[in-house]
Amino acid sequence: MMTLYDYAMAPNPRRARIFLAEKGLSYTKINVDLRAKEQFSPEFMAINPLSTVPVLLSEEGDVLPDNAAIAAYIEALYPQPCLLGSRPQDKALIATWNWRAEFEGLMAVAEALRNSAPSMADRALPGPHAFAQIPALAERGRQRIAIFFDTLNTRLAASTYLAGEQLSIADITALVSVDFAKVVACTPLPEQVHLQRWRELLQSRPAFSA
Repeated sequence: MMTLYDYAMAPNPRRARIFLAEKGLSYTKINVDLRAKEQFSPEFMAINPLSTVPVLLSEEGDVLPDNAAIAAYIEALYPQPCLLGSRPQDKALIATWNWRAEFEGLMAVAEALRNSAPSMADRALPGPHAFAQIPALAERGRQRIAIFFDTLNTRLAASTYLAGEQLSIADITALVSVDFAKVVACTPLPEQVHLQRWRELLQSRPAFSA
């Protein structure tokens, strides 16, 4: 059975859990307590020198150290339900919106959180190296989140899901980003009705409670 190195409160492991749940796959879970800095332990760094989660250990012993690797590997082994696209045009559109959700959404939340939370002093970037906080980046991150919400609302006015009429990995990344933004007191506005509709649609799916 596969093994997922996880931390329930972090957004990136949640992305992996949802992806695996949508595929209907079982796995063993190992908790890596980020608050206790277990990601920097010699035991975990021997598995992933980047000191980040999620990490998926395949049944064959392959170490997949990030969501990109996990999604590519799982989709290749278990192509249904398709979450990365089947036609070339679909793959391209999904890749675009997944990248935008990560760069414009999730990274904006991380920018706001990591540059403002006292518990993350000298942890402004993930990984084993220390980086000082830059308070101005926290404010920029919040501004980027607001723009991201507008972008989603506009896109979803014309599409059931981010990349068309079927759920994809782009929706997983975007929904996790929207939910995680609560940690920096950013939530969608009531008037962003298309974003609200899409969010309720995804939250009704059992996999999104994984």
